[in-house]
Amino acid sequence: MSKESVRSYQKFACDVFTRDKMAQYISKEALKEMTTIIDEGGPLSRQLADQVAHAMKEWALDNGATHFTHWFQPMRGVTAEKHDSFLTIDNGIVIDRFSGSQLIQSEPDASSFPSGGMRSTFEARGYTAWDPTSPVFLAKGTKNSTLVIPSVYMSYNGEVLDMKTQVLRSLEVVESVALKMLKKFGNRTAKSVMVTLGPEQEYFLISQAYFEKRLDLLLTGRTLLGAPSAKHQQFEDHYFGAIDPRVLAFMEELDEELSRRGIAYKTRHNEVAPHQYELAPTFVEANLAVDQNLQTMEIMRRVAERHGFALLLHEKPFVGINGSGKHVNWSLMDSDGLNLFEPGAAPKRNIQFLVFLAAMLKGVDRYSGLLRAAVADAGNDHRLGANEAPPAIMSVFIGGYIGEVLDAIAKGEDIADLEEASLDINVKQMPGVQLDCTDRNRTSPVAFTGNKFEFRAVGSSQNISEAVTALNLIMAYGIQEMLDKMDKLKGEYPKVRDAALAAIREAVQETRRVRFDGNNYADDWHQEAAVRGLPAAKNTPEALYTYLDPEVVSLYTRYGILTHKEIDAKVEVRREAYIKVKLLELNLLQEIARITVMPALVEQIRRYAEAERVLTTGRGKEVLVGKVKYLSDLLGALEENIHQVGAIAAAIQANGSVESAANKLGEDGNKALEKLRAVCDTVEQEVDAELWRLPRYSQILHLF
Repeated sequence: MSKESVRSYQKFACDVFTRDKMAQYISKEALKEMTTIIDEGGPLSRQLADQVAHAMKEWALDNGATHFTHWFQPMRGVTAEKHDSFLTIDNGIVIDRFSGSQLIQSEPDASSFPSGGMRSTFEARGYTAWDPTSPVFLAKGTKNSTLVIPSVYMSYNGEVLDMKTQVLRSLEVVESVALKMLKKFGNRTAKSVMVTLGPEQEYFLISQAYFEKRLDLLLTGRTLLGAPSAKHQQFEDHYFGAIDPRVLAFMEELDEELSRRGIAYKTRHNEVAPHQYELAPTFVEANLAVDQNLQTMEIMRRVAERHGFALLLHEKPFVGINGSGKHVNWSLMDSDGLNLFEPGAAPKRNIQFLVFLAAMLKGVDRYSGLLRAAVADAGNDHRLGANEAPPAIMSVFIGGYIGEVLDAIAKGEDIADLEEASLDINVKQMPGVQLDCTDRNRTSPVAFTGNKFEFRAVGSSQNISEAVTALNLIMAYGIQEMLDKMDKLKGEYPKVRDAALAAIREAVQETRRVRFDGNNYADDWHQEAAVRGLPAAKNTPEALYTYLDPEVVSLYTRYGILTHKEIDAKVEVRREAYIKVKLLELNLLQEIARITVMPALVEQIRRYAEAERVLTTGRGKEVLVGKVKYLSDLLGALEENIHQVGAIAAAIQANGSVESAANKLGEDGNKALEKLRAVCDTVEQEVDAELWRLPRYSQILHLF
């Protein structure tokens, strides 16, 4: 191993309390017991908790830590933390103390976080509890460090107030049914099944100077107005292009920061839109992947600022060019190291693989609306259905060869003669290329990409916990359906392989409507999907009703993920979040229109009117008269639309239930915003450059 490689490995996870580091601070017996609890579950004794807490404290102090915090994921979507000092004064003596009870739980205020009505203002007690399956880590400050403890968050009465708990519970559910299926196929060696995850992260970097001059970007993360640039992404010269040295410097520092946290990313590249980029991680266990993605977003923000950039994670910060997603690559792996979605060299003979594939088809077919609801928010509504993003219709792409295998099974045909494909490059120095069992379809929201499913509908700013929970649950449902069907068929088909093929045949026939390998962006697909009866919620308020569907409620409750009360609270919280975002946009756009757009337009009218008075006759005078009239009419339209936006915002703020407010904003609010924006964008194109005080798209997207 080279010296460079050694240095790279020495830095990796240096800020994470790994098992190797734990082994340096606790006994072998305690390490073995703690490892068993992490891997297999089980109660944590107070004695062991004290040993582990002491070890964490010593390691943290050795690395410059002064405080610790329970780091959790309230339903507002971002993380939360409250720092406590290790410093304690005992009988006048200053000592550093961190006990097992302090490690296991903490008590943040539960009345100030979104709870959907489960907590009142006077009901303040809530608890965070340590999640031992996600390693603690150090967050570096300017002078000292903080020991960060990944945790779940619940109320005094035990209600779920966070986004992590549902992930942990759903992971256990999908593991349980997957193990039953493996045993059905005679597997007696696999002890566990792990959901693996690789969330790709798209983002924009723009000049911090431009960012600070755009109040809409600063407060909402997206441009509420802005005329298109003459040059945008039409030349397709940014995608996979050479990385700008300033951006590369950011990426290099980001790589180092992520590496210290034990977060391994394999690729980095320019994305389609100007100033848009992507990084893709290695696959890790799902709960850890969620925590690491949340860390990644926060680290990216800090590193960007150090390089003079503003990081934009909004799903659609600029109109007319690609927005950003977070493609969640999801798969299952057993403890023997076998990827359960790996087709192998001959997928047609891998009946176990085909069973798991059919299970996913059944899950998406039954609960496609849940997948849409899981990624619904105000930001992602702007992206879903745009040129680069999957539509709001959730369908599954399987691909040519696997699709042929499934269709042949559905027809009862012999699949033995189906041949795997290869590609001859027709260059004698080049070897033949063995094709993957499936092509890629980047327009599909749920695409099978060879050994995993890529859920492309997740928004770039979102906590992926909601999407991961939904994927886990629909997969658990699908596997259980296949298990039940195989049990019913075993009288007719004594051999497991034959019963499985019969169950696959039925599943493929039943799920035809949700399979689509074509262009998901095409208008005719939207028409066809409606004929097939696939749900297509057009906005967040509509999508959230899916959670209240009795069968969706049953899915969450029978697996013990959330109670009916907690589901109602989830919907309430997300409606409230939607309302807050849309009201902010309405109020801010009318403010910008009044104090920035209107004065520029009035001054432009004055200049044309003054010039028109100087001219006595001729074509020029006619042009100026026409300009004054056109801009005067535009001024009237601007005032009218400002008033309309203000009236909608005032009506929402004055009265109405959360449900009705969200629905009104999803319809009338969005239309009013778009109409006012259209007028503002027209004004931008009509006024002198010196009068337009906001950085334009042409500057933001092409200059640093």
